Amino acid sequence: MSRLLRATAPAVAFCLLFLSTGPAWAHEERQVGGYQLTVGWQHEPTYVGVENAVQVFIKDAKGDPVDDLGAPPSLQLTVTTGSKTSSPLELVPSFDEDTGSGTHGEFDAAILPTAPGVYTFHLTGTINGQKIDERFTSSDKTFDDVSAPSAIEFPNQDPTNGELAANLNRLGPRVADATSASKSAKDKSSSATAIALLAVVAAVVLGGGGLVVALRGRRRA
Repeated sequence: MSRLLRATAPAVAFCLLFLSTGPAWAHEERQVGGYQLTVGWQHEPTYVGVENAVQVFIKDAKGDPVDDLGAPPSLQLTVTTGSKTSSPLELVPSFDEDTGSGTHGEFDAAILPTAPGVYTFHLTGTINGQKIDERFTSSDKTFDDVSAPSAIEFPNQDPTNGELAANLNRLGPRVADATSASKSAKDKSSSATAIALLAVVAAVVLGGGGLVVALRGRRRA
């Protein structure tokens, strides 16, 4: 063996070992009964406003990927961030039996994060009769939190839809106050105009009344 081969052999071995371990990048791996679950984002870093998916890899006790979850499949996924929880998201198998494309044992749930922060993936249901009720939460030891895209935006840093909504919510009370003040001022203006008109009418009526009294006085004379 040449010196070059001897020098690079450990690095090659390490790379092969890394590749053979399966999907371990920024995912959380957990043994649940007879199944190994590996859960995380499909794309990282994970940004607000960028379409993504929750990846779930399932293997059996022998380490073989599981494509059949049982009939009918009952495994469901919900996503929680802050005080909000999604409706169940559809877990779509990556592997296509008809074309042979995709990855065995992989299931993906499409999602477009709209707010930065910590996200929790909750898997419930069964895999071939075995009950599943597991939560996987983003952290520096599992998978990414969702971040605002400002760090990678160029040349302009545009606000996200969530930021625009928050700004509109903050402006809401001010707009309501301004509208109320404008209406109040308009009402006061209308009232002042009405009072002025009544004063003119009263003046005319009273003036006319005085004229009538004067005419009657002359007739009597």
